Amino acid sequence: MGGWQTGRVSSEETSETPAPSPFHQEPNVRDEAPQYVLPLVVRIEKAEPPARTDALETAARAVLVMLSDERSLGEGEWAQAMRDWQDARIRKVVRRARGAEWRKASALPGITVTGKSAEVRVFPPVPLDGWPKELAKLQVSGTDLDDPAEPGAPDPLAPVLWLNPELDMSAGKTMAQAGHGAQLAWWELSEAERTAWRESDFALSVRVAPRGEWAALTGCGLPVVRDAGFTEIAPGSCTVVADHPGLRSRLR
Repeated sequence: MGGWQTGRVSSEETSETPAPSPFHQEPNVRDEAPQYVLPLVVRIEKAEPPARTDALETAARAVLVMLSDERSLGEGEWAQAMRDWQDARIRKVVRRARGAEWRKASALPGITVTGKSAEVRVFPPVPLDGWPKELAKLQVSGTDLDDPAEPGAPDPLAPVLWLNPELDMSAGKTMAQAGHGAQLAWWELSEAERTAWRESDFALSVRVAPRGEWAALTGCGLPVVRDAGFTEIAPGSCTVVADHPGLRSRLR
């Protein structure tokens, strides 16, 4: 993974020295590189919007699919863009589309990942100010989604991306944060663990952490996302803890 595998962000409560965060706003070497963004587009039709939790999980899976796709690796057609993106700040922007907008977005190079009710298309990274016109005109706002029923308990054998219970974020913002968490977990896994996760179709859950457990989660040594604070929340806010069984087993 080269020089951009230092994605782990540890809480100050741990004994480790935190690595420079690819998300946090404090200046670091990542700011010296050209800045790219990973575009994600969620399909939100008026008549049948996706469930919120399913959209979050589908977005996280879409990021993992892009990271592991052969076109993103080695000499693949997207590999240089992926390296450029991961050498800088790890930015993700989620936009919404429906009808003709979705069809136009789907015609661009990328990968569509489907969940139970959600469809998310992820595209190769683009320069921060160089979005394709078909994506640039899509709206960032309007991604507020609801769950028709309370999500059940997560699969104890699958990774869980725990959300900060103290933060109020839009669905689009939370989708990006879930993608960040999945990416941090991916960076820390062995090749065998990555293969197993890929073969499970990147099974995972996204859940709001119980309020009484959040402090322990952020301090136990699992990867933690600290947001740069460009939108919605304060810089340095801890948004997601990536709880992958392979990573948790190393903490014992």
